[in-house]
Amino acid sequence: MPIQHEDDGPVPVSAARRLRRLAEECVRSVPACCGAAATLGDDAREPEHGPPRGPRQERRHGPEAHRPEAYGPEAYGPEAYGPEADGCRTAATHPDLAALVTVQLDAGEGPVRAALDAGRPVEVPDLLHDTRWPAHRAAALRAGLRTSVTLPFRRPGTDVTLTLYGFRPGSLAGAAHGPAAALGEAATAALVRDDLHRAALAEVAQLETALRSRPVIDQAVGIVVHALGCGTEDAHTVLRRVSQLTNRKLADVAAAVVRARGHGLEKELARLAARPPTARPRTANPRESSYKGSAHRNRSEA
Repeated sequence: MPIQHEDDGPVPVSAARRLRRLAEECVRSVPACCGAAATLGDDAREPEHGPPRGPRQERRHGPEAHRPEAYGPEAYGPEAYGPEADGCRTAATHPDLAALVTVQLDAGEGPVRAALDAGRPVEVPDLLHDTRWPAHRAAALRAGLRTSVTLPFRRPGTDVTLTLYGFRPGSLAGAAHGPAAALGEAATAALVRDDLHRAALAEVAQLETALRSRPVIDQAVGIVVHALGCGTEDAHTVLRRVSQLTNRKLADVAAAVVRARGHGLEKELARLAARPPTARPRTANPRESSYKGSAHRNRSEA
């Protein structure tokens, strides 16, 4: 039965949801896989382990624990365990598998780190006899796991890993080149696309804000030019200095200057100027010049 994908729509899907979906789909696509964990980035944090376990979430022991669905999403509801917020970077189909990621992060070693460093899948045919990562090995054996394979997917700025687990030694041989690899590549490409989409949305928002605030800033520059008798560049410098000193956005500072029409701000603006404002030559009024000239001539004749 083909897996149905959600439509991304105009808003990028959260990274946590993509990781969770990747882990779930791998469990369904690889018959010998009893559970999966996916990580994003090198600084993955320990995921939230969800609500307290109810009767359905009790840890299985004995022969029942070795059923293929014991660690899959079918056994613990449709939601894979893992973070719900974009800031979290790990998703797993069972809390015990999420804990295995945490063990590796705490120890600074394990299949996840090794796969990222090597740039190729890391297989552990039998955890009982593999001694490369003692902390991870002990935790996995306590969970009843015997084999695993970790696949890395690296893109500029994005590191994704996918770890599949099995109950029987050697049961995941060849899994690194099957459906899990295709699902991991698709999920990584989607994560990169989401990052680009978010960056584009942020840039558009910044441009829209700049366009809305530009007329106000121009008005404020004109007021500062009139109040200080300086040039436009000096006026821009003064407004930027006020923005930095007050930890306010330039648009907010400009709006405050416009609301006050520059009244009472002359001394403060002059003090904050980058350099002493250059006095602007005053344009003489023609009538005033004519009057002054007539008065001068009358005094001379007298």
